[in-house]
Amino acid sequence: MAIQAPRADADELGVEMAGEDSPASAQIQQRQKSLTIGAVCKALAQEFPDISISKIRYLEDQKLLTPRRTPGGYRLYTQGDVARLRTILRMQRDEFLPLRVIRQELAAGRSGSAAPAPGGASEGPRAWRPGVSLRSPISDRSSGALYSIEDVLEETKAEGKLVRELEEYGVVKGEMRGGVRYFDETEREIIAAVAELARYGVEGRNLRVFRSSADREASLLQQILAPALRSRNPQRRKEAVEALENLAAVATHLKHLLLIRDLRKIVR
Repeated sequence: MAIQAPRADADELGVEMAGEDSPASAQIQQRQKSLTIGAVCKALAQEFPDISISKIRYLEDQKLLTPRRTPGGYRLYTQGDVARLRTILRMQRDEFLPLRVIRQELAAGRSGSAAPAPGGASEGPRAWRPGVSLRSPISDRSSGALYSIEDVLEETKAEGKLVRELEEYGVVKGEMRGGVRYFDETEREIIAAVAELARYGVEGRNLRVFRSSADREASLLQQILAPALRSRNPQRRKEAVEALENLAAVATHLKHLLLIRDLRKIVR
């Protein structure tokens, strides 16, 4: 009688074992590239020492990861899943982005390979992606989306008191229509960001520094492009708005880098 070698446990191998009905070796090799959650932790531990199984599961609960499941319920991560997880962890560590923003960045197509290599060659000016288009109908609110205060509070989980403080300090303004205050999409996102800060004890009055900084930056960029923005030539005005968007993206990125540099001094 032939003696069968004992079958290795799938969890020990870190792969899903192929069943009797599996197609042949190509599919088996593909499955063997999948990792268990424990193997993923080991693979990322050198770059992210605080990575843990519970953290990976939490990111899955937040709909940031969707690993494949075996019939027995085990999670299996492809190389694409691992790359996505690495991108998420880098955005948390290096950019201090909340999960809501990370989810938006991933939905917009951002990946770990999107960033240019340091010192790499480039053709022409670097393209900076603005967070908000300045050509959206900000001044004409009737053609843009508006949100009632009830909608804003429900979606952002902010408290009404906090929104009133933001109005008092001029961080958001809103618009009264038929006795109801409405906010545009940008102000809704501002309230959402402030609500996140409020979880750490930041109050409305603390945000005056952000408002003052934004006002100064806007004035500086306006001075740089004022003549072109006032031009009667539509093409020149269009080019000026595009340049303003680019400058705003560069200024935002620079401010972010300066903030990260100073924060890293704190944690050293």
